Amino acid sequence: MNKSSTTEKSEKKSQNGDPIKASSGKAAKKTKKDKVKVKDDGLEKKAKTSVKKEKSNESKIKELQDKYLRLSAEFDNYRKRTLREKIELTKLANEEIFIKLLPVMDDFDRAIQSMNETTDCIAMKEGIDLIYGKFKEFIQSNGVKEIDALHKSFDIDYHEAISKIPAPDKKLKGKIVDVVEKGYFLNDKVIRYSKVVIGE
Repeated sequence: MNKSSTTEKSEKKSQNGDPIKASSGKAAKKTKKDKVKVKDDGLEKKAKTSVKKEKSNESKIKELQDKYLRLSAEFDNYRKRTLREKIELTKLANEEIFIKLLPVMDDFDRAIQSMNETTDCIAMKEGIDLIYGKFKEFIQSNGVKEIDALHKSFDIDYHEAISKIPAPDKKLKGKIVDVVEKGYFLNDKVIRYSKVVIGE
């Protein structure tokens, strides 16, 4: 009885133990393989995603480079066009001024011709005054205005002192007593300072 029970127990152990151990070992191996496979699949997916991202980034970089090149070319064309337009405007502006000056030049030609032919100094003076008045009117119509300096207080923003002399009157001390060369504004901007003599 003891031997048979022992045998039965050992059989049960062999039935309950070895097969169970064998099956649990296979399951464990299978689970490990599955885990490895899952990990490999995950790495592969990550690698594919990474490659896709790299390609996407490269395409974005190329797109940005193309945009930059186009914008650079457009800006360069705009700069050249603007410069060309400015040059054309300057040429046209000068052309307009000289066209308006030509009648004054014609008057000077007639005055010089009459100087050689006439002995009437009064008529000659009147002719020169007429030309001067026409020329003055022309520059004023183009925004050029004379700086009023005589008997005014010296102002470094408008005047350039070239000499000092004793003032002919006490009221003129520190003021401009003579204008050697007239100064001019162009649209309220000084384009030439008045060269003046100051009384002291």
